[in-house]
Amino acid sequence: MRSDFAMLSVPTLWTVFVINFLALGLIWAYVMRSHPKFEAARFWTGSAFAAAFGAALAMLRFAVDSMLPLIAGGTVLIFAACLGAMGVQRFYGQPTSWRGTLLITGLSFAGLTFFVFGYDSMPTRILIYSLGQSLPFALTLKLLLSRQDGRTNPGARLAAVVAIIIIALYTLRAGASLLHLGGEVSFVRFTPLHSAVILLLVFLSMAWNFGLLLMAMDRLRNEVADLALLDDLTGVGNRRHLLQRLTEECARSERGGQPFALLLIDLDGFKAINDTFGHAAGDACLQHFTVMAQTRLRPGDMLARSGGDEFCVVLPGSTLREGAMIARRVLEVCRIDAGAGADIAVSVSIGVAQWTREMGSFPDRLIAAADHALYAAKKDGRNRHAVYDCAPPLVPAIKGAAMPQPVLRKQA
Repeated sequence: MRSDFAMLSVPTLWTVFVINFLALGLIWAYVMRSHPKFEAARFWTGSAFAAAFGAALAMLRFAVDSMLPLIAGGTVLIFAACLGAMGVQRFYGQPTSWRGTLLITGLSFAGLTFFVFGYDSMPTRILIYSLGQSLPFALTLKLLLSRQDGRTNPGARLAAVVAIIIIALYTLRAGASLLHLGGEVSFVRFTPLHSAVILLLVFLSMAWNFGLLLMAMDRLRNEVADLALLDDLTGVGNRRHLLQRLTEECARSERGGQPFALLLIDLDGFKAINDTFGHAAGDACLQHFTVMAQTRLRPGDMLARSGGDEFCVVLPGSTLREGAMIARRVLEVCRIDAGAGADIAVSVSIGVAQWTREMGSFPDRLIAAADHALYAAKKDGRNRHAVYDCAPPLVPAIKGAAMPQPVLRKQA
């Protein structure tokens, strides 16, 4: 047993520290380079490389007969833990403050220095170092255990559990040192038990970073999924997102019977804009229209580009009359923009339809109804809206007359 622990020499343990954190730093550097907008990866990259540098500094204690390398190395390791905590804060969109990091690092450095040169006390130095390492982990627990969008991130749960274990180990280590349990403890002379604890901390640091990596993968996967539902040019939903949302609304209405409406919008004369001013101008018109239209929509309404110069607006919980009111708002903002001397005036035609039980869970039927109303608005002179009303008109029945068809009410 003693020969087995002889392999766990102090230089070997510090070398394991350096190699471990260098490997983690390379992984995070790759993530940071591949996803430059993922700001948390910058802090986690810096944390890993700082930890490797701190461990390398501490190894100089074996070449220099001075405690300065250990003080510097321990301080840098505490700074690395603070950087990791800042990365968690940035991941959750919380403001990061260098003041707290510098305060924890500075106080730890001052305490370690005092209890080396002012009053030599190894147990107190271990207590200060343990506090400096544990505090950043403790500050991340609330964020890691919080629920985002109604669920807990599995990677965050793993990181939180590992952080709790790390805090518990540092607490036990500091307590054992203060109570003089487990033999003499030193940064350059490790007991077998102390060596095992250090190896466990190395493993836990890898597990904590693995949890952070799972958090990053989940976030990036969700971002990719969101991008797959957005139109590249206008930034609103694309056709896939539109059909997904319509399917959800149809199912919801079929279960609960609540209404919802759909606007189908077409830019008038868009081909002529492209032919006259060029496709770049046409793209600018599409972008400008989306900005204008969104100013007239309500929270919860969804604007999507269904293709080319056609857009759809899903209006949850809205009747046909409310849909027509939103259509008039969109027409109004386009007319105001044209009257204000816009470089290229944009006018639209809009078809309005409401979901009915006859349409069931088939969104294409609702789209066909709105398209029928849009065709009527185009046919009636454009720059207007028409509604698709499937209710039969209130007229006296005539013997031998055909069954009434859905009524199209055209309105300017």
